[in-house]
Amino acid sequence: MNWLADRRIVVTGGAGFLGSHVVDKLTAAGCRSIFVPRSAQYDLTRMADVVRMYNDARPEIVIHLAVKGGGIGLNRKKPGELFYDNIMMGVQVMEQARLHGVEKFVAIGTVCAYPKFAPVPFKEEDLWGGYPEETNAPYGLAKKMLLVQGQAYRQQYGFNATHLLLVNLYGPRDNFDLEASHVIPALIKKCVDAVQTGEREIVVWGTGSASREFLYVEDAAEAIVLASERYDGVEPVNVGSGREVTIRELVSLIAHRAGFRGHIAWDASKPDGQPHRCLDVSKAEKLFGFRARTPLEEGLERSIAWYRAQRMVPAAITDRQR
Repeated sequence: MNWLADRRIVVTGGAGFLGSHVVDKLTAAGCRSIFVPRSAQYDLTRMADVVRMYNDARPEIVIHLAVKGGGIGLNRKKPGELFYDNIMMGVQVMEQARLHGVEKFVAIGTVCAYPKFAPVPFKEEDLWGGYPEETNAPYGLAKKMLLVQGQAYRQQYGFNATHLLLVNLYGPRDNFDLEASHVIPALIKKCVDAVQTGEREIVVWGTGSASREFLYVEDAAEAIVLASERYDGVEPVNVGSGREVTIRELVSLIAHRAGFRGHIAWDASKPDGQPHRCLDVSKAEKLFGFRARTPLEEGLERSIAWYRAQRMVPAAITDRQR
């Protein structure tokens, strides 16, 4: 990692869920100059703030992780907001990277950009074969435009922009707010909270028939650092675990590990989302040596333990105050 260690690196979203783990990996790899712009000081939807960030940090490498996103509920509630914030951040952060002479720009895309009925497992060449699943299309398309922008800038300006397509992530430091969280943290919260409060039933969206692929966040961070170091290609690259699991199976795995033995009610009036999501991850291993190392069962146990520990913090503080 010597090449990265000697560079000034900006990690947008570096204080967030995925970003904080990427910063940890970079630090462990010997990187000494990492700048994390905080939203209170730099609103990346505003060009003036983006310019100021570049002037302050003078980065040579930019890893763009800043994102506004969440689960199906948030995507249905705020599609316009998710489209606008993500596309404005991406367009402006990359444009200013070009103008400021950044050596390399690593853009983080999403599995939500794939067509609703793409052949499974999703291959990178199928990315443009149809419209994304409707509930997350505005978000997915906004992120997909980063790929278009990066390829256009490479063609016209010789700008080194790469693009990684990540599956659903989970793990410690995730967002467990039911209004905005993805499926794994939402299920962990429901199961653990039900055990703590004695509730005998939890309600889960959809029918459970949809399938998803999940990647442990520390593995995702490793992939991003490896790609930042080793991959300079024009084509997007899938990053995932390569394992598909139905939501019904996932609920069973989480409920068992959380100790929830009550009734699981399926609310079929709520959408399942995209029928299948599973990536062909062979290119990531071939191009920059990444293979996911954390089995889903192990990652779920770590995530449940982390949430339990965090759930106890407010109670401990309250007891001390008394």
